[in-house]
Amino acid sequence: MATVSSVNPLASLPDTPADRRSALRAVLLTKGVTELAEPVELSSGAMSRYFIDGKKALCAGADLALACTCMMDLMAEQSIIADAVGGLTLGADQFAHGVAIVGGLEWFVVRKQAKGRGTNRFIEGADVNDKRVLLVDDVISTGASSLVANERIQAEGGASVLATTLVARSDEPAERFAAAGIPFAPLFTYKDLGLPAVGTE
Repeated sequence: MATVSSVNPLASLPDTPADRRSALRAVLLTKGVTELAEPVELSSGAMSRYFIDGKKALCAGADLALACTCMMDLMAEQSIIADAVGGLTLGADQFAHGVAIVGGLEWFVVRKQAKGRGTNRFIEGADVNDKRVLLVDDVISTGASSLVANERIQAEGGASVLATTLVARSDEPAERFAAAGIPFAPLFTYKDLGLPAVGTE
């Protein structure tokens, strides 16, 4: 019979933002990055020999708590305050829930398609109207998914005050968020992980 752990995952986090980020980088490289023999197609359509699985890397509660605390550290460094956190399902879901817990924010997720019944809304969870939003995703190559989510957030009266992600796999997301007028600060870039940018391999 399985036992339920009573360990608080926040209790064992490193003390400083720099140490937390270093610990998260180690987790990501150890548990989430796989070098393949041949390139595979990513969700963006780009090809890469390096597959980064953010969900697998952070499936342990303590690792997810570490990543979500690092996202809160980013907001503090940028002097940004948010009321709610979320983004496009499925990449945003774990961060929406985790950051809401560790940071005391409201969470929401953006559907890829409207529910088709009931309220027929794209956004589930928090009402984002008049809310400052931390826009999150896991691993991005172009930022397209987050920008789709941002359109839905704006349509509901919310405003994305910062976009972040576990890993930005190219320079394109920074360019696209800048064009959309959204501050962008990834936890890691491909350079931080010692990987080639998507599309340059």
